[in-house]
Amino acid sequence: MGLIECKELCKTFGQKVALDHVSLDVPKGQIFGLLGPNGAGKTTMIRIINRITIPTSGEVFFDGRPITEKDVYKIGYLPEERGLYRKMKVGEQAMYLAQLKGMSAKDASFELKKWFIKFGIQDWWNKKVEELSKGMAQKLQFITTVVHKPSLMILDEPFSGFDPVNAELIRKEIIRLKDEGATIILSTHNMESVEELCDNIALINKSRLVITGGVDSIRHQYGNNHVELIYTGASVVPVDGVFEVLSDVDNAGRHTSVLALEKDIDSNSVLNSIISQGVMVNSFKELIPRMNDIFIKLVTEGA
Repeated sequence: MGLIECKELCKTFGQKVALDHVSLDVPKGQIFGLLGPNGAGKTTMIRIINRITIPTSGEVFFDGRPITEKDVYKIGYLPEERGLYRKMKVGEQAMYLAQLKGMSAKDASFELKKWFIKFGIQDWWNKKVEELSKGMAQKLQFITTVVHKPSLMILDEPFSGFDPVNAELIRKEIIRLKDEGATIILSTHNMESVEELCDNIALINKSRLVITGGVDSIRHQYGNNHVELIYTGASVVPVDGVFEVLSDVDNAGRHTSVLALEKDIDSNSVLNSIISQGVMVNSFKELIPRMNDIFIKLVTEGA
């Protein structure tokens, strides 16, 4: 049973269908990627989970029971469109948002100052939000999203606006929070982040669920049974019923080949066929499609 279960969610705005019978199961203690092109329905899904909007039909369950207003205190939400009160002081703003999530002033101050030091913005506590750079404002919003230690964190494009150094800082914190037991929904267009961080994903397109499952499982599902072979010696020749040679690049006797394996053939049979040709195998690995390619394929096929 997942921490969040969405069952047959539908949402319409007049004649527009934003979600069309979408069901999701977000496992506890994992990072769950919520993917889809702009306008697919991801934001509507997130707003329903946060109880910002109510579904036309369907239900959301939190830890096995229908979600309530009290459960919102256990959720940290970082929206894609950031919003801070620009005239407030940074520390005052952070304290206000932390206390909105149920923290006492004492606990909020203690936890926030730890986060401010970790993110290198401790000197900005008494400055106004409008004085912050975009990156510093992003750090502040991430901190206020996670400071109350929510069991569910919903992060919408959390790396947007960060330089590579600070993006890596946020990435490490997301992994640490997961390791400490948090469940994280990550909504992003960055497929490299999906491959690196997500355990499971759901892809929504045109208001409908297209695919859901483990990242590794989906990548293998859309594989085409190709492998990369690096070897030295004479050029490898295809073997009927075992493999075809799609390409072979010879660089001073060191070859890099792409082989198309016959269906249901096992790797040992392929390697034995190659070695029997008298070559020295340096590397042999399956070529698995990237999530970016799978995303494009599924979205364009549904266009």
